[in-house]
Amino acid sequence: MINELNQKVGEMSYDGLISDLNPPVEVRGRAIAKSTEKQTFVRGTIFAKSAGTNKLYVLGSVPEAGDTLLPDCVLCDDTTVGTADDVNVAVYTAGCFNPEKTTVKGGYEITETDFDELRKRNIVFKAVSN
Repeated sequence: MINELNQKVGEMSYDGLISDLNPPVEVRGRAIAKSTEKQTFVRGTIFAKSAGTNKLYVLGSVPEAGDTLLPDCVLCDDTTVGTADDVNVAVYTAGCFNPEKTTVKGGYEITETDFDELRKRNIVFKAVSN
């Protein structure tokens, strides 16, 4: 009986995305908008939320006419989004992240305004020292 209570149940490897315990990590559910082509987003992708639909688009995406995209969250796990349906995902809505482990839309550079918007949501960035 004692041996049954003391056994290895899984493994976890440190990927360096979360770089500090403050502010505490918060996880919530959100929906990534379906795409015009199948796309895979990696853990650590920064997303912006549409003011019109409340759906997520990778930071650096161009909003549709009359819409606004505000930096909002960081993706928890690798996720593939297709063309048929929006995908519900877990995202970090607060926490301290290593900027070297996050990503945005190809060709886009995160701006100070983006960092300010994320800080308003209690998402901060701190490099990990070796």
